[in-house]
Amino acid sequence: MDDAIESLSDQRNSKEPAPLMADALLLTERMLELARCGDWEAVTRLEETRRAAIAKCFSKSVPEEQSDIFAEALAAMLQINEELVSLLECAREEVAVKRTNQKYIKRAVTHYLDV
Repeated sequence: MDDAIESLSDQRNSKEPAPLMADALLLTERMLELARCGDWEAVTRLEETRRAAIAKCFSKSVPEEQSDIFAEALAAMLQINEELVSLLECAREEVAVKRTNQKYIKRAVTHYLDV
């Protein structure tokens, strides 16, 4: 995957789809790092930037000479995105458990105060 990013990044100054995909892939990797740290606000902010980068990628057709590297980068980004979704689902479950625990604690405290 790093070779794909390097190859795409070499063309970064152009407005071709492949270097734009490299940017989107780098953003996705950063989002994964932030998600692993639990910084979901930063992940959300980067998602907006990534969405714009991906839109630019698909606004033009991919030149034939870039199609293989573009496809490789897209596949890598989708794989990372699956891990991001998995981390998000785990975080949601944790929040749901905490909310349920808070509800029981509130009931217990209310009951204790009523006694």
